[in-house]
Amino acid sequence: MTRTATTPAAVVLALLAAVAPALTTPAAASPGPGATPTVEEGRLTLAAPQEILRRSGFDDMREEFGRGLAHLTTYARARHYVADEGRALWRRAVDRAQGRGPDGGDLSRDDDRPLYWARLEMTKELRQWQPDFELPDAQREALLGSLERTSRGEDSIELPAGKRVLRIVVTGFDPFQLDADPRRSNPSGAAALALDGTTVRTASGRTARIEAAVFPVRWADFAAGTVERTLLPHFRRGPRQVDLFTTISQGRPGRFDVERTNGAWRGGYPDNARESRTEVVPIPAGVPTVTPQPQWTTTSLPYARIVAAGTGPYPVVDHTAVTEIPAGGTTPVERADGPTPGSTARAGGGGDYLSNEIAYRATLLRDAVRRPELPGGHLHTPVLEFGPGNTDPADGRVTDPDFVRNRVAITGQVRAIVTVAAGEVA
Repeated sequence: MTRTATTPAAVVLALLAAVAPALTTPAAASPGPGATPTVEEGRLTLAAPQEILRRSGFDDMREEFGRGLAHLTTYARARHYVADEGRALWRRAVDRAQGRGPDGGDLSRDDDRPLYWARLEMTKELRQWQPDFELPDAQREALLGSLERTSRGEDSIELPAGKRVLRIVVTGFDPFQLDADPRRSNPSGAAALALDGTTVRTASGRTARIEAAVFPVRWADFAAGTVERTLLPHFRRGPRQVDLFTTISQGRPGRFDVERTNGAWRGGYPDNARESRTEVVPIPAGVPTVTPQPQWTTTSLPYARIVAAGTGPYPVVDHTAVTEIPAGGTTPVERADGPTPGSTARAGGGGDYLSNEIAYRATLLRDAVRRPELPGGHLHTPVLEFGPGNTDPADGRVTDPDFVRNRVAITGQVRAIVTVAAGEVA
């Protein structure tokens, strides 16, 4: 997700126990009975989200979730119910994307938007729920955080053990820039839904299992540690350790980019909550990190092989450009061939938005757990565009044949790129 002119067993249990207290609940959770909807929830009143929900069959989620909440009598039961319903939403979205179960409507199965809007319907319902038992603000906040994590697949990454199968984690993002066009989809999220729980076979015949998650487009959630909390258990050495990872987001029109370098800088562009952050990327307390915090991290994906592989209709670029303040300087300078020694980051190859940040966080975590050999980095997809004659959100349709065809093509090429990268690991 780039901000461009056109638009990112026991050891594990012990680790999680140590890390969890330091990672706060995502900032999206604003507790309180009858609470004012969040900025994202406020967009649910628009025509496009309601049409997307109706035409996918996901328009029943809020009412069903609310009926279940109404029967809860204790916080303990609420914890189980909310987590179960969040996981059910994630499974429903994955199943729909992968052709299982009913269509639910005439919206194409590859669409990532029903998951996003249905989740917001559920968080709004939970935020306004007034149970018969006492529910302190902190407990409501915890329930909202649980619903966020479980409905994104963040807590259901299940990698197999053993040496016969390669283990791969990919991540996508929610739709974004929705104030400009609430119809928008994010092909990285669509790819995550299409790939979660699937297997691919490398050129050498090796089988690789892919697990996926989708992250919010919110600065505060990243500062709170949502990326590290999700990835850390799988980055640690062990029988189920990941063999390859790639974070994915929407980037530039007409091309894929394998981002060579990631920068430790937030550029301040407003997120889905209309919040802005301009600062050094903050690392949450309690997670492994590199000290002092580096200005740059580097991909360990086999970028040369990926670029040369001919994976699909879109060109794939080894993108090396960054923006830096050179050592001893004060003015940002664009560098086509990467950062110079001692420079300060102002934009990685993926820009200065959350796509660069997730790449920076994931590769920094890779280095912090001392697995520099672990192949991983960031992939930017082409921008997903509506077809000719359907570009004006004021009177445009929520889908069209070109829109669907482009998203399917992008997802297919993501799968091919991941397969090529897995082949290099094998």
